[in-house]
Order: sequence, then structure tokens, then C-alpha cells
Amino acid sequence: MDDDHFSFSKIQDSFSIKSVKKSPLVLRMIVLVFAMVCGVYICSTWLKKIGTQTAAGFLSVKSVDRPCPEPAVEPWEIPYLHYPKPKTFSRAECACNPVRYFAILTMQRSGSGWFETLLNNHTNISSNGEIFSVKNRRSNVSTIFQTLDQIYNLDWLSSASKNECIAAVGLKWMLNQGLMQHHEQIGNYFKMHSISAIFLFRRNLLRRLISVLANSYDRDNKLLNGTHKSHVHSSREAEILASYKPSINTTLLIKDLKQVQNTTTIALESFKNTRHIVLYYEDIVKNRTKLVDLLEFLKVPYQELKSCQVKIHKGSLSSQINNWDDVQKTLNGTEYHGFLHDYPK
Repeated sequence: MDDDHFSFSKIQDSFSIKSVKKSPLVLRMIVLVFAMVCGVYICSTWLKKIGTQTAAGFLSVKSVDRPCPEPAVEPWEIPYLHYPKPKTFSRAECACNPVRYFAILTMQRSGSGWFETLLNNHTNISSNGEIFSVKNRRSNVSTIFQTLDQIYNLDWLSSASKNECIAAVGLKWMLNQGLMQHHEQIGNYFKMHSISAIFLFRRNLLRRLISVLANSYDRDNKLLNGTHKSHVHSSREAEILASYKPSINTTLLIKDLKQVQNTTTIALESFKNTRHIVLYYEDIVKNRTKLVDLLEFLKVPYQELKSCQVKIHKGSLSSQINNWDDVQKTLNGTEYHGFLHDYPK
């Protein structure tokens, strides 16, 4: 039995000795594997963290806009300062240059073409023309608003489009091109987007009527070598167009003048809550300081404004109307007798 006990003890001791001999190697392997796993884990965690920070850094550069400095203007002006972000180009260093929105509200043959060339002669003004002469742009209120959004976001491309540093942008809008039809909704749009209105009318509605009839005649007969022109840039072209003397329907004359007068009154009433200025073609022709008032209204720097357009109908009315005597008889003694003179008081 002692021998058996001895043998068992010997075997146990032998096993213990072998285990002790083997354990350092096993421990080393375990430590090595553990170190590798920890290294991989730490490395991957660190890389993820760096990657997240980098991505966040890139996102912050893209999405965070640099705040523009507070403009030095009167408090009431602040709503009228806009900072559009065009989709078609970048305003770059001019992103913090405020832009004012305007709309020229007028009627055909009221001098608006000439007036708009004066505005576009200014370095910092862009007036995009008679946009709503195209019917599908005014087919309903939604299409009107979509068009206006493009214009005021500086995404409307036209010959009048300036660089990214413009200070005022707008369009020319005739009263009969959807404006009065949807005047309530458009008035709300003007209010919501702080758009200023520039009303441009003619004082002498008889002179306007002559221009309307002559332009209509030329549209059909194309006096300038088969080409219709509403506006001209040479004295010779002006003389050719002015050679036509329309005959005015005296039966409808007073009714027509009253209708134009009423349309003007309704337009002014409809947009009375819109910030606006009222200008008359004759006043600007006689007194260019009216343009100073306009530039002050738009809050743009003063600049002398010029136009290449040439006036078509000049001189006395008697030389421009075929049935002048009938027109005189019709208007004498009425509220419109002043129209028989060049510029009524």
C-alpha cells in the first residue's frame, strides 16, 4: 500500500512539474492574444472616433452659414433687406450684401420700357422686364408665385441680370397681366416677402391712347422694314413710326379715358398697404430729380441714369391725331379737357 501511495504521489508530482513547466508558455500565449485583441479594439475605436469627428467637421463647414453683420439701417428697413441664395450660382463674397425687392406696376404705353432701361443702367439694379406678358406664367396664382420666387431668388436669367452683387431686383408688371385679377393674393405675397411697389402712370391719358393705337397699328403693318418695334433707338426709326396718325373713336373716347382712370385708382387702392412710390412719366421727363427720389426709395447709391431709347411721339397733339377737331370738340368742357394740352396741370 505504501508502494501504491508512493507511486500515486510520484505521478502527481510529475504532473505538477509538467504543468508548471508548461504554464509560462500558455500564460504568454494568453497574454499575447489578449494584448492583440485589446490593441485591435482600441485602434478601431480610435479610428471610428476620428472618422466621426472628421465627418462632423465637413458637415459643419457645409451646413453652417457665416452670420452676416448687422446692417446700419433704420429698424423699419430691416424686413426689406433680403439675402437670397440662388440655386444657379453662388453670390460668393456678396452673400452678405442685402438685396431689396421691387415691382414696377404700370400699364402699356406708359413709358415703362424707357423707365426700365433707366433702372437697368444702374450698376446695382436688375429689372427683368415684362415677365408676365407670357400667358402661361400667369395662368394661376401658383404659377405666378413660382415665377416670382425665381425672380427674387436671383434665379431668373435675362438680359437684365446683373452680377451677384446687385442691391435691388424686380420686374415690370402690367395691371392687366394677372395682377389685378389676383390682387389680394399678390398683395399678401408682397407683404410676406417685403416687396416694394413702384407705380408708374401717365398723367396725359390722351397721349397714352395715341401711343396704344399707333403701337397696335405697327404690330399689324410693321412699318420698320417688316419688323414691329415697340421701342426704338434712333431718331429716324422714331420719325417713321410717328408718321402714322391714328383716328380716335370719339364716341368711346370719354368712356375709355374714364376706364383707364378707374383702373389706376383701383390699383392704388388695392396695394395701398404695400410700401410704394407713385411716379408719372411726364414728371420724370421734365424733372430728372424724380429719379433721385426713386433711388432713395430703393436705397441704392446715387448714379446718373441714361437710356438709349428715343421718344416716338413728340410735338403738339394736333400733329399726331388724324381727327383732331373731333377730339377737341369731344373733350372741351369735360373733366378731360386738360389732356388737349401737352401736360395738364
